[in-house]
Amino acid sequence: MIFSKTNFSMMMNSRTRSLADGLLRGDRSSLSRSITLVESTLSSHCAEANALLEYVLGAKGGRTDSFRLGVAGPPGAGKSTFIESLGKKLCKDQGKRVAVIAVDPSSSRTGGSILGDKTRMTELAKEPLAYVRPSPTRGTLGGLAQHTNDVILLCEASGYEIIIVETVGLGQSEVMVDETVDMLLLLTPPAAGDELQAVKKGIMEVADMVVVNKADGDLVNAARHAATDYMHALQLMRRKHPSWRPRVKMCSSLHNQKIDEVWGVVDKFRTAMKDELVERRRLQNLRWMWSQFKEQLVAVAKEDPGVIRTAHQMETELLQGKSTPRIAAASLVQHFLENRK
Repeated sequence: MIFSKTNFSMMMNSRTRSLADGLLRGDRSSLSRSITLVESTLSSHCAEANALLEYVLGAKGGRTDSFRLGVAGPPGAGKSTFIESLGKKLCKDQGKRVAVIAVDPSSSRTGGSILGDKTRMTELAKEPLAYVRPSPTRGTLGGLAQHTNDVILLCEASGYEIIIVETVGLGQSEVMVDETVDMLLLLTPPAAGDELQAVKKGIMEVADMVVVNKADGDLVNAARHAATDYMHALQLMRRKHPSWRPRVKMCSSLHNQKIDEVWGVVDKFRTAMKDELVERRRLQNLRWMWSQFKEQLVAVAKEDPGVIRTAHQMETELLQGKSTPRIAAASLVQHFLENRK
């Protein structure tokens, strides 16, 4: 059987095309509405979202000169303050267009999100060259939202040169952000002690840079000790990239101190990794394809009448202790495949 890729953009309606054209012109309203469309869980929006992404990708020729920076770290590290301080400096001092995707955790019970990161970056949100977009995880693990990769693409297509992705700050599961960005920055508070033990192994292995924040006032000495500890820890780990040695820096986001030094290291990373980043993005796209495949396959399966009937039956058996989750899942897969023959 010869596979033929669906040309979604050929089926795009006039409203979505107008939205895409506005996005490509750099219109912020069009960008916001495009992201809303892509993040929508309504099945009626899926085809239009695919058409929009395909159209935008074709218009940009699949090329972008943007840089993607991930900022991870435990709650209380000051990620929002750091990103606002860095973003304002890039906009005002270097004239860069900066987009911030602030991923917020969703309630496992209601599915709702506070989406408060934009309110914590009020000054950056007012910058004409900046764009701040909260994005709910909707239960997706790994510190990212399901469509983060698509949102990044839309921001790049709208002309933003620096894309900063702030993760939810859940700990070791945040390593998934490394599959999305060019560089991963781990932001930590001074004197974290045992608070950071749970995240060190996973996130430290993929961090390209560690920044000890809040290095001001009475916390300066504690920040120095923390920075020294991280330098020693990084020396014992296998390098993530042969051509890059992870760095450790201190800064004070609240007082805008040493933010330039942090960005200086980011610039060095971009220079050192220039050739490798192209291949890195290709591999990331492959991983996101399989991630999206699983999400979409589960969504289709949950709407299958046969699967729904089998699921109800297996739920009863599970509650009665007559089956296991693994056996129940195998039954669901079997019924789904049989109904597709």
